[in-house]
Amino acid sequence: MEEARTVLARLERIETLDRAHAEPSVLLDELRALVDEAEAWARRERDPRALAAAHVLAERERASPAGLGLIARVEPLDYFDGEPA
Repeated sequence: MEEARTVLARLERIETLDRAHAEPSVLLDELRALVDEAEAWARRERDPRALAAAHVLAERERASPAGLGLIARVEPLDYFDGEPA
């Protein structure tokens, strides 16, 4: 449960920074931390889909030195029915 709170707090910080028009480098640092925290949460929950999604985000971030791979290629997922859209 602590991992979920950590991720939600990070998302709130990112939203606040975005509304304040923070420097892109600050937002990218927060997004990188979010990926790490999401991976920790997925590992704790042992959800294979969450682990796979977190792994994809981490790989994209590592593949792009500027961090643009993290935010430019993320596709929204819809889990309302229990399955990705």
